[in-house]
Amino acid sequence: MALGSVDVPVLSPCADPPAGAGRGRWVFWRSPPGQPVWARPFLLAIAAAATGLYARNLPDAGFALFYSTAVKSMSVSWKAFVYGAFDPAATITIDKLAGAFVPQALSARVFGFHPWSLALPQVVEGVVAVLVMHRVVRRWAGVTAGLLAAGIFAFTPVVASMFGHSMEDGALTLCLVLAADSWRRAVTGARLRSLAWAGVWVGLGFQAKMLQAWMILPALAAGYLLAAPARLPRRLWHLGVAGTVMVAVSLSWIALYTFTPAGSRPYIDGTTSNSAIAMVFGYNGLERFDVHLPGAITLGPGVMVPAGTGNWAGNAYQLVGSGFGPQISWLFPLALLALVAGLVACGRAPRDDPARAGFVMWGIWLATFAVVFSKISIVAHTAYVASLAPPVAALSAAGIVMFGRWYRAGQWRGLLLPLAVAAELAWAGHLWSDYPGFLPWARWAMIVTGAAAAVALAVAWPWRRAPRTRYEATVLAAGVAVMLAAPVTWALSVLDPAYAGGSFNAIAGPGGAGANPFHISATLTGPERRIYTYLNAHRNGASYLMSTQSWFQASHYILATGQEVLPMGGFSGQALHPTPAGIQRLVSSGQLRFFQLIGGPLTGPEAYTITRWVKNTCRMIPAKDYRAPPAEGARPSRTGGSPVTLYQCGRSG
Repeated sequence: MALGSVDVPVLSPCADPPAGAGRGRWVFWRSPPGQPVWARPFLLAIAAAATGLYARNLPDAGFALFYSTAVKSMSVSWKAFVYGAFDPAATITIDKLAGAFVPQALSARVFGFHPWSLALPQVVEGVVAVLVMHRVVRRWAGVTAGLLAAGIFAFTPVVASMFGHSMEDGALTLCLVLAADSWRRAVTGARLRSLAWAGVWVGLGFQAKMLQAWMILPALAAGYLLAAPARLPRRLWHLGVAGTVMVAVSLSWIALYTFTPAGSRPYIDGTTSNSAIAMVFGYNGLERFDVHLPGAITLGPGVMVPAGTGNWAGNAYQLVGSGFGPQISWLFPLALLALVAGLVACGRAPRDDPARAGFVMWGIWLATFAVVFSKISIVAHTAYVASLAPPVAALSAAGIVMFGRWYRAGQWRGLLLPLAVAAELAWAGHLWSDYPGFLPWARWAMIVTGAAAAVALAVAWPWRRAPRTRYEATVLAAGVAVMLAAPVTWALSVLDPAYAGGSFNAIAGPGGAGANPFHISATLTGPERRIYTYLNAHRNGASYLMSTQSWFQASHYILATGQEVLPMGGFSGQALHPTPAGIQRLVSSGQLRFFQLIGGPLTGPEAYTITRWVKNTCRMIPAKDYRAPPAEGARPSRTGGSPVTLYQCGRSG
């Protein structure tokens, strides 16, 4: 395949490729009619490479402590599964909608609860997303662009790390790509059914990551309103129908929470009002921009920025700084140059030109997500920015093909190709300079080769439309390779577990080893096993193994045993669950007998009141009954050095 060649007849820089010449017998490893013979083998090779990249570290994928605990609960309790509860007894939800964790819980039910079984659905989602990226860009800009987009997307560093771990952002990214694919079919023929399917995929993305999925709506709506080949009233009607479908799918789980009596469902975390609306649109929405919604728990600015990544939350620099930059922004110059050039080249095209619609849609997608992420005040994980990978990949791929076509045709605008190479070289050198100790030989090889390629492209530009030569093809290929070298290098680093990131945070390259700041295991430590053995021996038919002051204390026991442990305060400690009165009812009815308390300050008012009541009312169990002898170690290793004390409430058993 010669990069920059035209794989289909194209009449203008923004003309769509013609449809295939019909369908014959389908053989998945052969290119379908209307595509070059090398197209399908190349696609399968990209998919195979993506599979290997994402699945390489499955046994060491690790757990995302809070959310993996919820997956464990969802895998052992159908009520917890339906409501997305943190604990097996389904007393409190996680602080997000649980749609992204449904595949993980089902996988755990089938294969057992392991790090690899929780990460496996994300590997599958990643490979499917790569294939869909190829399809949507191929329909827009041709076969070569489709293959390049699939490869660029697959080897985006944050994508390479994210799809190898149990993170909810993988499901969101797949849903957004599927929405773009349905939108593409809709906009070329004003197809209401396809547009409605785009609404379904956005709605399912909402179940995975809530309002972040809706950020694609301006791009889809503007692109369809601009270019769908139908009269304006029909276009508006289609958008209204698809929007209704999208809202219905998006709010289905919120409706489940809202219309189920509070006593028959878990308490909704992230709120002080037990309201799904407050959790989704407040705690996970407006609160991220320092706007308070009544009933939502407030988290201070920057409180969730992972340690070791610097203070890059809440400012416009964060997308290109040392935190997010090496994960997503390598190809920003190429993508932006392609966007501007594509819109200019399509300037005189008809209103319903589908190629221009693609530039509009991808451009608005990129701009919307970039602006929001630059303004957000709480950014917990680099995986958030994986939503930028599809538009960056699509625009970059289209730019490479478009610039290569112009270059080989001897047009003045073909000089955009060496300009893009030079811009990418300078930008990659800048991003890499923040990590001088990471593969310095690769950095210098990229700089030297890139400089030579940029100069060679400028010198070899066919001033007099000279016949194509092997030299010209070589420098074209070298220029493209230089532009993609840095992101591919960082993506390939995930093959080494030291650079693979983790389920707590998706980081490829330097910093990946620190992506899981907690010791996370589905196995109890020695001290925890002794506590568990004591509690089981004296449980006397209680529904709950014990209650703990935080989800962190409870998570180790739930992960290892699937037992019903009652945490206080939710993720932040501020949720008003359980209440002191509720605890007293559980104790008086014999459903709860034991409390595990640790030293240190308490973050939530209910936990403070309950702890005081337990200490004043219940019997402290002698430490010798459940602690190890002093020589063996008296404290569990996962309580920050604080001593554990057990209390027994109610009748002695």
